[in-house]
Amino acid sequence: QVQLVESGGGLVQAGGSLRLSCVVSGITFSVNTVGWYRQAPGKQRELVASISRFGPTTYVDSVRGRFTISRDNAKNTVYLEMNNLKPEDTAVYYCNLRTIRPRDYWGQGTQVTVSS
Repeated sequence: QVQLVESGGGLVQAGGSLRLSCVVSGITFSVNTVGWYRQAPGKQRELVASISRFGPTTYVDSVRGRFTISRDNAKNTVYLEMNNLKPEDTAVYYCNLRTIRPRDYWGQGTQVTVSS
């Protein structure tokens, strides 16, 4: 059974930082693309950042330069370092693993709230 377990969300003031973690089990982590999505109230879920099995990363324009995605294949973990957080970053953040089939697996989500 594939499981993705996120942690690290919380409440932070604008300009602050948070680090999200997602531990994956039940599937070969290192060969798949992993990423972070977010969904704010009343909005569609959007891709925030992703990192492929070979290391290349992608970011949505609104977070480029502030967020950094990384992965540790030895720990089956993907991270999202978020700096200079803004109120518009407030959302539920979801960890995602996409296989080459493709098939998507999701975590349960972690709330990030940025106060102004």
